[in-house]
Amino acid sequence: MSSSPSAHAAPPKRTRTIVGFVVLGVLVIVVAATAWVGIRGLEAKDALEAAVPLATSIKDQVVAGDSTAAAQTAAELAEYADTARSRTSDPIWRTYELLPFLGPNLVAVRQLAAVVDDVAQNAVTPLAALAGTIDLTDFKPVDGAIALQPLIDAQPSVTAANSAMARAATNVNAIKTNDVLDVVRGAVSRLQTVTVETSATLDGLNRAVTLLPAMLGATDPRDYILLFQNPAELRSTGGIPGALALLHTDNGRIELTQQASSTSFPEYPAPVLPLGDDIRSIYGDITGQFIQNVSMTPDFAQSGALAREMWRLEFGVEANGVLSIDPVALSYLLDATGPIALATGDELNAGNAVQLLLSDVYARYSDPEQQDIFFAAAAGAVFDAVKSGNADPTKLIAALGRAATENRVMVWNADEAEQNILDGTTLAGARPVSDDETNRFGLYLNDGTGSKMDVYLDVQTAIGQKTCRKDQRPQYALEVTLTNTAPADAATSLPPYVTGAGAFGVAPGNIKTLIAGYGTQAMQNLGLTRDGAEVPYHPAADAGYPVSSIGIELAPGESTVLRFNWLGPEPFTGKIELRSTPLIALNEPTSLDFNC
Repeated sequence: MSSSPSAHAAPPKRTRTIVGFVVLGVLVIVVAATAWVGIRGLEAKDALEAAVPLATSIKDQVVAGDSTAAAQTAAELAEYADTARSRTSDPIWRTYELLPFLGPNLVAVRQLAAVVDDVAQNAVTPLAALAGTIDLTDFKPVDGAIALQPLIDAQPSVTAANSAMARAATNVNAIKTNDVLDVVRGAVSRLQTVTVETSATLDGLNRAVTLLPAMLGATDPRDYILLFQNPAELRSTGGIPGALALLHTDNGRIELTQQASSTSFPEYPAPVLPLGDDIRSIYGDITGQFIQNVSMTPDFAQSGALAREMWRLEFGVEANGVLSIDPVALSYLLDATGPIALATGDELNAGNAVQLLLSDVYARYSDPEQQDIFFAAAAGAVFDAVKSGNADPTKLIAALGRAATENRVMVWNADEAEQNILDGTTLAGARPVSDDETNRFGLYLNDGTGSKMDVYLDVQTAIGQKTCRKDQRPQYALEVTLTNTAPADAATSLPPYVTGAGAFGVAPGNIKTLIAGYGTQAMQNLGLTRDGAEVPYHPAADAGYPVSSIGIELAPGESTVLRFNWLGPEPFTGKIELRSTPLIALNEPTSLDFNC
């Protein structure tokens, strides 16, 4: 008997129809959502490409004091940033971030948009409000004084912008780009460059508007000792302080109230301040016994404290801090002031300052006191030219910036809170500080001839790293080539004051140099070689830095190669840098390839 179809057999067709509609609906939703994300992604891309360059433009407009252009740029940037952020922050976009391939790209774009919006709202807005209230001319003296109120008024806006830009630089560097498209990776890279460069500029401006009013006597008068370091006779941070001056500041007014020379200070029977075993071991008690030697240590804070105490002992004035500059930096300043006529009839200009101050003066004057008088007159003339307000402010700030980058200008404040503002900058004159991305080495030279022969010392450097060990601990090498370029007849053709005349046991014409190589604090010292052979050297530590030091004497025309070696604590793939004594002529380190 055949069975009849069940009354419930028809629904599967209807079920298939319903399922089909559901699948079709989901497909439509997916397509629509994909189109939504795609369209909004393109809109965000266009907005970001338009916004990123504006972050740099407004920095330049603010510094130039162009308030109209800054306000317009700020409005444009804010609009583009808001568009990019809104297009990448809705629930559909966030859902698509979960997809395996597309997701990382969407995450990176959303984070990119958020950084740009943060910059627009919290960095650009304060800067735009600042434009027109401060510009480079505010750093230009008028009637011998710098107006402090514009700097004080700018502090809140600059601080807010600086914090926002620093946060932006951190956030954009945290964006993961390993699994993203090249176009997204390129956008992140461009924003990294903009935020890092702008953050560095704002950081410097923030430190300036915070510290300058205090140092210029906004609340109470200040006194600062000015050291003129002479690299013709090298010291770790530049050269011997042969000439000194006392600067007095009061409510923006700057006066040079006293000048002195190294002959104004005696040999002290003991260091004027405690030195610590590290400094005594490497550089000796003489660091704190002679004004000429306070800069033997690479720690300018120590140099400043020693110079301040010596000035107090001799003149009864306890200064608020110590500043340092060298003749090369003076030549940069002369590019801003223009040529200066000296009482001696000489014209001091950017082209002849180094030769005149570090070489010609010794041929002209055999008496050290006459030399010091000439140095003091030249330095005073440059100071007066800057103080007069006739210098081009743009060139003046560029000159100071260049000198600071080359470690030719340093500042130490006795007030710890004020000095902390300079921490991490070249102005602080500290030992090199390494981080997770960069290992920074140090090379410091001190003259041992007791003369001015270092105008003839040529120094070339090369630095490299290589991993040869099974535990992947890297080895580092710093190669230093020193050459005495003095003429063969230097003993007789050069003035006795330049050669030293053998006063410290060094044959006239020879150059004796004490060289100290600093690894990073975490490294193991592997010693040094000279011309490929092991030689006696002095291993030591300075504030935890592994140090190798050696004394080298070179006759005219003679050259030698030193290689300092260290072992790193763990695998490292970052950069390596070298900070060294600022020589008269700087030579950038080259890359060193060596065998382990």
